[in-house]
Amino acid sequence: MEERETAGGTSGGSRPVSGREDCWSEGATVALIQAWGDRHLELNRGNLKQKHWQEVADAVNAMPGAARARKTDVQCKNRIDTLKKKYKAEKARVLATNGAFVSKWPYYDRIDDLIGPAATTKKALPVTPAVKGEPPMALPLYRTTAVPVVAARAAAAAAGKEKRPAEDDYVFRRIPTSDTQSGSSRSKTSPDSAESSRESKGKGGNGDGDGGGFRELARAIMRFGEIYEKVEAAKQRQMMDLERQRMEFVKGLEFQRMQIFMDSQVELAKMKKAKRANT
Repeated sequence: MEERETAGGTSGGSRPVSGREDCWSEGATVALIQAWGDRHLELNRGNLKQKHWQEVADAVNAMPGAARARKTDVQCKNRIDTLKKKYKAEKARVLATNGAFVSKWPYYDRIDDLIGPAATTKKALPVTPAVKGEPPMALPLYRTTAVPVVAARAAAAAAGKEKRPAEDDYVFRRIPTSDTQSGSSRSKTSPDSAESSRESKGKGGNGDGDGGGFRELARAIMRFGEIYEKVEAAKQRQMMDLERQRMEFVKGLEFQRMQIFMDSQVELAKMKKAKRANT
């Protein structure tokens, strides 16, 4: 059984068509579906690229008796497209009759396993490719994290319950047991008296501590004031010394200027007098 197909993917019988015709035998078609299906599954039911189609063509051409009609990658792709269209038509008839119609097309079952609804369901399950370097996320990770937290809380509660009796036992062991009656009376009165004494001591201690703290603060402020006064007094003395030195310097400079002026006037007077004497 042979089918004839144009390079564009249109199948026909004996009527003439334009362009070169490709002759596909049943064995070549089966080999084509097998080679294409293997790579389709390797690519997670994805689309084939040009190098994959070339591999499909090489597999078809490797069949016995295929030397006289070698297939190219384009011819293989066009043939698969034609088979997909035929499969969709057959599948539509099956769905329209709710399965009453059974396709007798020889390639229906094989293509249905590759691109049918069941195949798309299988494809959806292993989706979500993991990013390189990151572990795949899974629900058990979230469920297991709550178990240690609950266990830790239960352990903490149990430890708290076990710790309280130990403290109570420690309190009761501190009571002397020489005299039973005195010990019992002492055990009744000792907690209140001890607590009241602690409160009185605490209040007294706090009062003394607060008063001592305020006194220390007052002393520190007074010392700071004294130091500040000393620093300001030293600064004032230094400024007065600098001002006195400046005044003395200005006074000496003015005296030198007047001295120079007086000397120059005397020299000019002498020169004028000598000039008049010569005339």
